[in-house]
Amino acid sequence: MTTIAPRIDAVFDLNALIGDDEREWQLRARRFAQERILPVIEGDFEAAHFRREFVRELGGLGLLGMHLTGYGCAGAGAVSYGLVCLELEAADSGWRTFVSVQGSLAMSAIHKYGSEAQKQRWLPGMAAGELVGCFALTEPHGGSDPAGMTTTARRDGDSWVIDGAKRWIGLASEADVAVVWAKVDETDAGGGAVRGFLVPTSTPGFIATPIDGKLSMRASVQCDIALDGVRVSDEALLPGASGLSGPFSCLNEARYGIVWGAMGAARSCLEAALSRATSREVFGKPIGANQLIQAKLADMFVEVEKGILLALHLGRLKERGALTPAQISVGKLNSVREALTIAHEARSILAGDGITNAWPVMRHAANLESVRTYEGTDEIHQLILGRELTGLSAF
Repeated sequence: MTTIAPRIDAVFDLNALIGDDEREWQLRARRFAQERILPVIEGDFEAAHFRREFVRELGGLGLLGMHLTGYGCAGAGAVSYGLVCLELEAADSGWRTFVSVQGSLAMSAIHKYGSEAQKQRWLPGMAAGELVGCFALTEPHGGSDPAGMTTTARRDGDSWVIDGAKRWIGLASEADVAVVWAKVDETDAGGGAVRGFLVPTSTPGFIATPIDGKLSMRASVQCDIALDGVRVSDEALLPGASGLSGPFSCLNEARYGIVWGAMGAARSCLEAALSRATSREVFGKPIGANQLIQAKLADMFVEVEKGILLALHLGRLKERGALTPAQISVGKLNSVREALTIAHEARSILAGDGITNAWPVMRHAANLESVRTYEGTDEIHQLILGRELTGLSAF
């Protein structure tokens, strides 16, 4: 099915809209996705296996924190990063998620808000894939209201003691460092009720437990975190982040990657449907010769191309420093919603075989349910846009 992607590319000619360097980043990620991820992903999904050895390979390709500058990071543009997300998620959402957690969440938090010593300690190893980071914001009672977090950090002499719990934290059991967000007393933190801490996961009292029973993102790892008297020095505090604007800015970095990535999953589903439509014969001809099938394929293709064009527009805005959170919400809401619709339509074209792992469609559909939920549910992004349109908050 990988031969279909160039055909889809050619119909719209996306290459005319991107530069040579951006295309090279895309092809680098596509080669890794096709040569390394695709041969093993169905087995890994079935076995709920995270392939840790891929982390260093991704680092070696320059894909970890690639949109950041310095400290071993590639300093690539926003569109290059988006194209990489698209290609990785075309293989599996779990691997785009890893790149997002590592680069857009954990590394971005350190890069944006860390001290020079923190950056030097963590970022080069994370960029190389030698170290893994996680981003601990969501809590067990719900992820859509971070202002209501119950995890706390209190001063004790020249240290901080962190207590609480986090849930659905990607890669926490694999991580070397966790960016933990906690409420602190205003007088302790010099202003700002929510602060970030860089917590080595070997610290006593930090326990990350992988969540079992997942029917989505099975080739990735999401965890519960228990924080029981976790003591860190004052040097663990991210000095530049005060209040919820810190974690929200990192979330917007990850949401931007999803805008592109979900279209990769959608393209993969379209490829599967197109391959099946041209190879399966019923009533003496390929099913793709029927008008109903062609109409479905055309509608799927239009939504893929519209989604990629929207992602490209947002990427150009981001490169100019003009991208707003509301615009990111448009992209995240549209890309994931349309990708799920495309996955469901592709499954119908594949008929009964579409529910088997001979095709990637059901895996993508299952993964996209997670993508639809994290970094802001549909409803959260609808409310963000509603507030932008009316000037009235419904939160």
